[in-house]
Amino acid sequence: MTPSARFATVATPPGPFTVVVTPGPDGGDLVLAAGWTDDVSELLPVVHRALRPTWVERAERLPVLDVVEAHAAGEIGAIDAVPVRQRSGPFLEDAWEVLRTVPAGQPDTYTEFAARCGRPSAVRAAANACARNAAALFVPCHRVLGSDGGLGGFRWGTPVKRWLLDHEAQHAPVPA
Repeated sequence: MTPSARFATVATPPGPFTVVVTPGPDGGDLVLAAGWTDDVSELLPVVHRALRPTWVERAERLPVLDVVEAHAAGEIGAIDAVPVRQRSGPFLEDAWEVLRTVPAGQPDTYTEFAARCGRPSAVRAAANACARNAAALFVPCHRVLGSDGGLGGFRWGTPVKRWLLDHEAQHAPVPA
């Protein structure tokens, strides 16, 4: 268990966004959980029990919120370097790292994401990785769509997912 963590909330176009962080080994913050809610109790259950903090304290402001605001303002790549800490089995941990490589503005289908993970037949496992992602936005599971091109699911609601996809498509760098 993580002994303590801090959280803070910022307004974003699709709604309030809360981030839970813990101190990292270099003194910076590691994101444990994040999502479109102003209620931290909605985030804590998705943190792996080995990382779940025993104490969570509200912070007036966290540096990572500057990154969230930059993303909302159109700096799509701002989220890419934010350190995240999640724990699970090897496939899920690898899949979460792979999610960070799905380019903004170029979403994958669950089938494409499974292939990107090196397990093309593991479409359900790939979808499960998206569903179990605790660090929404920073591990951009919203960039994975149903095989039919539909939105599929999203813990924070399909209107938030649609906004993110449209926003990133509008501001993403043009692929070379």
